[in-house]
Amino acid sequence: MLALDTAMKEFEDLVEKAKQMPVEDKHFMYKGIPYPSIVTSLETLQALDNFEARADDILLVSYPKCGFNWMLHIVNSLAITAGTTKKGNEILPPLLEFRKPEKLQVLSSTPSQRILGTHLHPDNLPNSFFEKKAKILTMIRNPKDAAVSFYHFLHSPFIGFNYTWDEFFSIFMEGKGESIKRKITSNMSEEVKKTAKFFNFTLTEEQIQSICSKSTFKSMKENSITTHGKFGTVTFRKGDIGDWKNCLTEEQSKAVDLKFEKHLAGTKIGDLLKYDEYCK
Repeated sequence: MLALDTAMKEFEDLVEKAKQMPVEDKHFMYKGIPYPSIVTSLETLQALDNFEARADDILLVSYPKCGFNWMLHIVNSLAITAGTTKKGNEILPPLLEFRKPEKLQVLSSTPSQRILGTHLHPDNLPNSFFEKKAKILTMIRNPKDAAVSFYHFLHSPFIGFNYTWDEFFSIFMEGKGESIKRKITSNMSEEVKKTAKFFNFTLTEEQIQSICSKSTFKSMKENSITTHGKFGTVTFRKGDIGDWKNCLTEEQSKAVDLKFEKHLAGTKIGDLLKYDEYCK
C-alpha cells in the first residue's frame, strides 16, 4: 500500500483536479447511489463485486463523517499493540472503494491482518465479507451532527463544493449526499476494551490506557498534520456532540425528526442512537 506522504500527495493532486471540474462531473451514480469521481470510479466499484475477503479481515463501515477515522486509529493501535499487524503495514487509504481498481489487486497480496474500511451502501458491500464471516464493525452517529460535519468537510477549501447549507441539507435529506462515537466520548476506556474483545485482541490494562490517551479527539487533532497531511484540519474539525444546534433551523430539525420516526424509530439502530437524548 501507499506510504502516507505518497497517499496524501495523490489525494492532493485529485482535489486540485476536482477544483477545475464542473459540479455535475464531481459525482456519478452507481446502483442508485452517488459517488465522488475524484476518489473512485465505476470500474473500481464493479471490481469490488469480485473482491476476496479473508476470515481474519477487519472491516469498519460507516456513513461519511461518523467517526470513521477515529475508530480506524483505535483499531490500528489495538492491532499493532496486540501484534496481529505491524506498524507501517497500515493500508492507505483503507477505504475499499478509493482509487483505481488496481488497488484491489494489491490488497490481494497484502499480508494479514488487513484492517479495511468503507463508506459503501450496505447493499454494495462485497459478499465475500459475509461468506468468510469476517468481523465487521459499524459506526453510527446522530444524523443531525453527521449532516453538519459532512457539510463542513465538503465545503472546505480542499474539497471545494460550494453548496449553501440549505442546498446541502436538501440533498442530504433526499439521501443523495455521500453512536459509537457518543459511547467512546463518554467512556473511552470501557469502549476500547469492548472493541479489543470483539476483535480478539489481548492487551494489558496499561496498554489499553496508553491507546486511550493517544486516541482522544484533542490528541488526534493535534497530530492530524502528521497523520493526514494538509487534510488533517478538515478531517478533525470539532468532534463535538450537538453541533447541529448551530446550523439546523427548527424546520430542518423537525424534518429530520420525521424521517427518523418513519425509518428508524423502534428499531435496534434507532435505540442505539438515543435519538431523544441527542437529537431533540
